[in-house]
Amino acid sequence: MKLPNFGTNNKGESGDEKMNSTGIDDTQENKGSMSGDNLKQANQNDQLKDSENSPELTPEEKVVKLEGDLETAETQLADHYARLQRLQAEFDNYRKRTLKEKEDLIKHASERLVSAMLPVVDNFERALDPAQTGQELAAYAQGVEMIFRQLYDVLTTEGLAVIEAVGQAFDPNIHEAVLAVESEEYSENTVVEEIQKGYYLKDRVLRPSMVKVSC
Repeated sequence: MKLPNFGTNNKGESGDEKMNSTGIDDTQENKGSMSGDNLKQANQNDQLKDSENSPELTPEEKVVKLEGDLETAETQLADHYARLQRLQAEFDNYRKRTLKEKEDLIKHASERLVSAMLPVVDNFERALDPAQTGQELAAYAQGVEMIFRQLYDVLTTEGLAVIEAVGQAFDPNIHEAVLAVESEEYSENTVVEEIQKGYYLKDRVLRPSMVKVSC
C-alpha cells in the first residue's frame, strides 16, 4: 500500500498564493525589489485604487467644497492685490523723492563755485574803490593781476585747464581755425597763433581755441 507524498511539490503551488522559502508573499517581495520609478508608479496605482474605492461626494458636499476653494482663492487674490498696491505706492514715493533730489542738485550745483568766487568779487570792488584810483599805475596793475590769479586758482580747482595751441598740430576737436596763413617757422597744418584761448573743464572741451593755422 503506497503512502501519500507529503513532501514539498513546487509544481503544485498555486499561481495566486505563491510563497517563497521565508513565507513572504512573492508579490510583496517583487515590489520590494522594484526600482525607484517602478515603486513610485506602483504607489500611485495603489492610491488610485483607494480613491476609486472611496465613496464619492454628494452634490451638496461638492458644492460646499467648491465654495471653500473659491473663498480661499478670493482671499489669496485680495492679499496679492493689496501687496501690489503697497509696492506701487512705495515706487511712486521713491520716484518723487529721487526727482526732487535731482532738481535740488541741479538747482544748487553752482553753489560751491559761486561761494568760492565771492572773495574775488570783494577784491574787485576794493580795486574799483574811488579812494584807490589815486595810487600809482604800477601798484594798481599789480593788484589787478593778483585778483586775476585768485580767480584763475578758483577755476582751476573746479577742473578748468588751458588747451595747448601754438606749435601743436591742428586738431578740429579742440581747435577752431579762423585763418590759414603761410609760415616759414611751422610745418603745414600747425597752429601758428592763438587768437582766443580754449579751455577744458575736467574731461570735456569747454571752449575750443580760436587759432591761425599754417598752410
